[in-house]
Amino acid sequence: MNTWRGTSATGRMLLLAVLLTGLTTFMFLPLLALDLTDQGIPTAQAGFLVGLLSFCGQGFSLISGMVVDRFDSRFVLAAGFVLRIAGYLLLGLGLADGTHMGALVAGIAVIGVGGSLLGMSIKTLLVRDDSVPRREMLALRSTFVNVGVIVGPALGALLYPFGFDYVLAACVASHLLLGIRLTARPVQAAPPAGSPTVASGRQVPGSGESWARWQWGPLVLVGVAYWAIYSQLNVVLPIAAKELTGSAAAISVVFTLNGALVVLFQYSLLRHVFRKAGTRTLLALGFLAFGGGYALLIAFSGWGALIAFVLPITLAEMLISPSLDEQAVRAGSLRRTGLALGTMSAAGALGSLLGSGLGGYLLGSLHGGGLWLLISCLSLAAAAFCFLLPKGSPQHA
Repeated sequence: MNTWRGTSATGRMLLLAVLLTGLTTFMFLPLLALDLTDQGIPTAQAGFLVGLLSFCGQGFSLISGMVVDRFDSRFVLAAGFVLRIAGYLLLGLGLADGTHMGALVAGIAVIGVGGSLLGMSIKTLLVRDDSVPRREMLALRSTFVNVGVIVGPALGALLYPFGFDYVLAACVASHLLLGIRLTARPVQAAPPAGSPTVASGRQVPGSGESWARWQWGPLVLVGVAYWAIYSQLNVVLPIAAKELTGSAAAISVVFTLNGALVVLFQYSLLRHVFRKAGTRTLLALGFLAFGGGYALLIAFSGWGALIAFVLPITLAEMLISPSLDEQAVRAGSLRRTGLALGTMSAAGALGSLLGSGLGGYLLGSLHGGGLWLLISCLSLAAAAFCFLLPKGSPQHA
């Protein structure tokens, strides 16, 4: 792959870090609720603990972005690895000590905060890497994340019969080795903040494209809308998939197919098909794909409808997710890259919270085609709203 060969040594290590941290995260995350309930913890408390992990990860993102901008990259990376390792150890201690709730809460909160620091610092360093165009770097990052989503649960399932402690030990070992590897050598620094270009001639984030503060409002709203719609895959779709097919395993098929498609086509789609498209065009096309996917469920049912639904939904994810990050980086300055990305992650946290709450309510109020029609209409409205964003020019840096 040309982009991989052209990526700097530091960029390659960061992408491998994305892969390995994703693998370990999805090794233990699907098993966490299962092990908690097996330990005798009530399902309500188990649900709270799993939700706490997501809240601390996404909710801390805005602060993480500011920390990344303010402090040395190696320090932030080291802090993220240390917190994650400490969190895994606390979680293991809580489970071993008669399910001590204090240790469990502390461990899960620390894992979430550490993951936020890690994810934000790695993403910021990747978009500051000038060795390849920014859009292609973000596409590669998304591909590596989804490899972890697919492979991680399988690795966790292989280790789980030996005990959940083995899963946590694998997480600790991988983070320890990776942390030493990434922080023991200097992390590639970004070009000086006052430099409009780098030696390669590519633009860097924020060069010549300063936004007014009010223009952040539409971008944040687009981010909230994306995650509110996307969160229905975790709220409404698991129930709807079972009703459509009669199989409780249907939602697993959806996520497996979704992840596989992203891994196979994310990079090629943005590198070859939409290379010259502006980000707001990609965002609008993504929301149109969302609308089309949910519209399919209005008139059709069964496995065929569910598989057909996955295709436009995956297309929407591949277009919108990296485009939001690219648009956010463009809107900020080089010194505030972390803050820009953190703002979009915070918008994602808010959108997920709103989408989960509204999705659960609407599932009980609307039935069948009415719910899908509403989501489709919201998607079309979001597509139109994307054109309130500044047009700018297609980014190749």
